[in-house]
Amino acid sequence: MSKLAISLGCCDYDRTRAIFDGRVGIESCEVLATPIEPEEAFHRAFRFQEFDISELSLSSHTLMTARGENQYVAIPAFVSRLFRHSGVYIRTDRGIERPEDLQGKTIGLPEYQITANVWIRGILKDDYGVDPATIHWRRGGVEEPGRGERAPLALPHEIDLRQVPEGKSLSGMLEAGELDAVISARAPSCFSRGAPHVARLFADYPEAEADYFRRRGVFPIMHVIGIRKSLVERHPWLPVSVFKAFNEAKDLAMAELGQIGHLFVSLPWGVASFHAAQALLGPDYWSYGFDRNRHVLDTFCRYHHDQGLSTRLVDSASLFAPSTLDLFKI
Repeated sequence: MSKLAISLGCCDYDRTRAIFDGRVGIESCEVLATPIEPEEAFHRAFRFQEFDISELSLSSHTLMTARGENQYVAIPAFVSRLFRHSGVYIRTDRGIERPEDLQGKTIGLPEYQITANVWIRGILKDDYGVDPATIHWRRGGVEEPGRGERAPLALPHEIDLRQVPEGKSLSGMLEAGELDAVISARAPSCFSRGAPHVARLFADYPEAEADYFRRRGVFPIMHVIGIRKSLVERHPWLPVSVFKAFNEAKDLAMAELGQIGHLFVSLPWGVASFHAAQALLGPDYWSYGFDRNRHVLDTFCRYHHDQGLSTRLVDSASLFAPSTLDLFKI
């Protein structure tokens, strides 16, 4: 019996590598896996639906689900999770000493809808009372001019979002003092180069993030794995089989992180860091599955709706294939 040939577009993380190198297979499938950067996967998925299985932005997936226009259905395999206090870069000569000082400022961002920025805005509002409507948002490429939204937006009228002038980048504008701050998943090059008057808002961001987790119990989810809906309609067994494979690959990565006899990661104290993360976040801190992560997903869906990105409050369960929410147990 021939196997189902399916294409996969996803980043080659430690937690997905076993699928790329063949140690983990997807039941009854022959997988053609293409390792690509997440932003490229999102663009190719939402614009052209190029891959049968694709890494997806949680924000774009929520946006398209709210509109009833999504070509993908997700499985609760959260291949990217990241605390985001590190992603706020400021001018140090603008009187910004604490998060509350961002109100009224002009802040650049690569896209209003990207997942990292939804989390940052939600955290700023929940924890510090910073209302997105008080900020002048300016959109553009962090390093290259001309970046826009990957999906059209219809934001509330009180949100001041404008494109930066043609030919300009956010990093260049922050360095030149044309912006008060930038929020971005990637560090702008002016910060990495040590440009004058450019710094992180949260200088000790690991401690700020640990404090956030202690108070909120949230380890933010960034990306999910989506499967083309038309493929699932023809092969309803596929979501669970894909989910099982991603779970197995993640479990292998976690086992390797804890291996002290020889190091799988090129960090001298990586095993100690792994155990420290478990002590703070829990033994299965990078958990997959819907039930264990519902509070995180519900928080994100609330932020997404509050910020005017989704026209209705999305039920987080509706983001995923129903079969992956009710797995068989022995």
